[in-house]
Amino acid sequence: MSESSSVSTVGCPREIKSQENRVALTPGGALQLVRNGVEVLIETGAGLGAAYTDKEYTKAGAEIVETAEDLFARSDMIVKVKEPQPLEIEMLRNGQILFTYLHLAADAGLTNSLVESGATGVAYETVQVGHRLPLLEPMSEVAGRMSVMVGAYFLAKHAGGRGTLLGGVPGVLPGCVTIIGGGTCGTNAAKVATGIGAETAILEVSSERMTWLDTAMPAARTLYSSEAALLEILPRTDLLIGAVLVPGAKAPKLVSRDMLKFMREGTVLVDIAVDQGGCIETTKATTHEDPVYTEEGVIHYCVANMPGAYARTSTQALTSVTLPYIQLLASAGLKGACERAPELIGGINCHRGALTCEEVGEAHGLEWEGLGNL
Repeated sequence: MSESSSVSTVGCPREIKSQENRVALTPGGALQLVRNGVEVLIETGAGLGAAYTDKEYTKAGAEIVETAEDLFARSDMIVKVKEPQPLEIEMLRNGQILFTYLHLAADAGLTNSLVESGATGVAYETVQVGHRLPLLEPMSEVAGRMSVMVGAYFLAKHAGGRGTLLGGVPGVLPGCVTIIGGGTCGTNAAKVATGIGAETAILEVSSERMTWLDTAMPAARTLYSSEAALLEILPRTDLLIGAVLVPGAKAPKLVSRDMLKFMREGTVLVDIAVDQGGCIETTKATTHEDPVYTEEGVIHYCVANMPGAYARTSTQALTSVTLPYIQLLASAGLKGACERAPELIGGINCHRGALTCEEVGEAHGLEWEGLGNL
């Protein structure tokens, strides 16, 4: 990497993915960048979905830009929330930095288009510090907690479900929530599930993580994740939550169509892993406008941007962890930022026309290059 100069202009466009109301910069974040000498461009209306007005950005010192075309053309770095849509990829240019969630392992077309743009794609979800994914964790917390809320809603008879109240009532047993994956997402789902009184089981493969969960969440039960364990618990599961994550890679398919046949009609599944292709064979991405469909009698909720439903909370949670990296990239440039925060290197999925993420390459059978060869 030869990019050592600072980023003079940061652009934040309005998200155009269906029902995506989050924004990548708050007015407070814009103010901090402006105070550090960075020119900040905000597309008009970008913050409205999260209840931030153009006036608030203007007061922070940002410039309101009328069109995305103008914003992309003038910006050294683009900060977003979701992966770039086709119209946005057309506006990217060689050497420009794109800092956002990418989830390339789930979309070969997006991968090829982004690589061909020549832009440097830095993915929030592959910035890793130790065993943590600090830029993914806040959204995993939101999606995990939300998964039980939406699952409980679609279990209602009027919403097409079986008619089971997860918490039960005196004299009636509670519903059963089965969570595949005991990471940040699964843990937060379990907090809500146990909090409302549901019978809760967390399937996990790490014995160390199961020990921690057993101590931290005594109201939940842990189970070693295997096909046999799933087949045993699925017949009594009312809400199945897929919360599996392999950093940067396509999610493994842990529940087959045939396994779903063990679940009762009118039960619900929420596949939070849909951004990475989903961990259930029958998963296909849905939107907040049309969030569910039914396969094998089971209601599927597979919205690919779940936290967008709670846009203000999600925006505040996301930007609290992304802003320090945005400031670092702006002040030190790509090379300098990676030297000061080496975890950013793992976030670079493509760079100047080359794919640089091994997991994405393996997911699509594409060649990839280490950054040292560029």
